[in-house]
Amino acid sequence: MSQAELNRLTVVMDFAEGRLTARQAAQMLRLTERQAWRLLRRFRQHGAPGLVSRKRGRPSNRRHHPALQETVVALVRTHYQDFGPTLACEKLAERHDLHVGRETLRKWMMAAGLWKDRKQRYKPIHQPRTRRECLGELIQIDGSDHHWFENRGPRCTLLVFIDDATSRLMHLRFVASESTFDYFHATRQYLERHGKPVAFYSDKHAVFRVSHTDARGGDGMTQFGRALHELNIDILCANTSQAKGRVERANQTLQDRLIKEMRLEGISTIDAANAFVPRFMEDHNARFACAPSDPRNLHRPLAPHDNLDDAFAWKEERKVTHNLTLQYDKVLFILEPNEITRPLARQRVTVFDYPDGRLAIRHKGLDLPYRTYDKLRRVTQAAIVENKRLSTALAYVAQIQQERDEKRSAKAPRRRGQGDRHMFKAHERTADAAPPGQNSMVFSSSTHRVHCNIWNGI
Repeated sequence: MSQAELNRLTVVMDFAEGRLTARQAAQMLRLTERQAWRLLRRFRQHGAPGLVSRKRGRPSNRRHHPALQETVVALVRTHYQDFGPTLACEKLAERHDLHVGRETLRKWMMAAGLWKDRKQRYKPIHQPRTRRECLGELIQIDGSDHHWFENRGPRCTLLVFIDDATSRLMHLRFVASESTFDYFHATRQYLERHGKPVAFYSDKHAVFRVSHTDARGGDGMTQFGRALHELNIDILCANTSQAKGRVERANQTLQDRLIKEMRLEGISTIDAANAFVPRFMEDHNARFACAPSDPRNLHRPLAPHDNLDDAFAWKEERKVTHNLTLQYDKVLFILEPNEITRPLARQRVTVFDYPDGRLAIRHKGLDLPYRTYDKLRRVTQAAIVENKRLSTALAYVAQIQQERDEKRSAKAPRRRGQGDRHMFKAHERTADAAPPGQNSMVFSSSTHRVHCNIWNGI
């Protein structure tokens, strides 16, 4: 019972026990004497529950028709999904001639999951963390996938390196995707320009942290973590995005200012954006960077023994068979027999896959000579095709090549789908020599080259 109904119960009980007359009870309840007698009869028949309003739990007689509610919610979901109830109410009246109360629309939007009340919109409290003291002590890194070129170019990712002590943008690089090889290239540019920081601070992306904690194989390091370990740089992973709030807030600022600056400059490609960001960083740091509490710079210069080429290469170990062969990326590599490779049967070697497409096989720092043999079967060679059917044949060849490319090993770093996509030319596979009287026609795609021999006269 509500408080008003409890007050009414007290008056009716006094009326029933004779302490109040009908006129006095009616005056106190602000009702007529006839209504006071009705309440008394209902109290004597049903007790206190008889005084509860009978309209409770029933739909209002002034309610809108359910069809109107469905129409309004459908319009809001289609055209005004990110509008507030007040603005959506105005647009429904202006554009659709549908007049609904603002609070009524608010309730409908909340029931449909299109709006949240203030209690649901309360954000958790995250206490601020004190900045580090020195420049280069902690560098926060993150990748921001966004429509950086708006409608002028494709969606891409901006890799952001920001100093925790000063909020200075240390390095920016636009890439096609947030992959291991892209972080290799960006981090190498950072080290060549600033030196080695004490530690990097990142999220729990698969590039930085092994997602499967119960993995049985490997050393528990990702390729990026292994590269930093070789260079004596630590990497720390934040548990929440709020923990690395400086780089997150920097992403918001960049998604506002950098996008508009590039719009004014007419930039619509990744190469043009990478050429522009140094000038933008200089202006941004002059406006927003702050002085560190300790003037020391903890960046360390690259040591003579720091080999960036080998550090920022994809490395995987393989076991050599008794035939002096090994497999990597669905490709059979045959070691050239000599006094060095013959004792390596049943031994483990390391495959170095460089970002520029080079590949090396090493054992204890020594490069091993090899040749490749692609195990994936090529299309039928030396097929006789009439001239009028050449277009159909080429379309079929392209389809077969695409299916073959999809069958490649998912572990290969150049074809990974999660965190390690890297679009550039793969290794040229050694093809068998063409028989005499044949021409070699090369079909190029975005990921690999396929050599297809076609008879003369086609």
